Amino acid sequence: MIKEIDKSEIAECVNVIRKSFQTVADEFGFTIENAPRFTAFAITEEWLGYQLEYEYRLMVAYYDDDGKILGYYSLQFLEKNECELNNLCVLPEARHKKIGEALMEDAVARAKRNNCTKLKIGIVEENKVLRRWYEAHGFVHTHTEKYDFFPFTCGYMEREL
Repeated sequence: MIKEIDKSEIAECVNVIRKSFQTVADEFGFTIENAPRFTAFAITEEWLGYQLEYEYRLMVAYYDDDGKILGYYSLQFLEKNECELNNLCVLPEARHKKIGEALMEDAVARAKRNNCTKLKIGIVEENKVLRRWYEAHGFVHTHTEKYDFFPFTCGYMEREL
């Protein structure tokens, strides 16, 4: 089941995000020392709560039959009918079961219902597997940025809705 999260589920969402993004950190050698602002290390209950309460992000989770959260994403609504997809993730033990695809389809549908005409994302540019996955789901690579606080390049992609 996919549905919007409740504020009481923030802690579980933080755990899902951190555990999911830790596999990327492990694969590419990111640590809290060399990439403290990377998602696996930077997401906290306070930050997610702030995004929900004050940025009015739409936060959605994929639940198993027992009500455990297996995947998550958020949408931030921007100007010009654009929105940004953030933290789309699936727990490592739940991957390769089409949960990511289900969350992506849900995000696109919710973005359209909120009158978004463009969906944007940011990824670790060096993660070629992830980039191909997003391209297979209609995203086009637009540009890259290198920030001093990350040991990787940020790649940006978007999809017309």
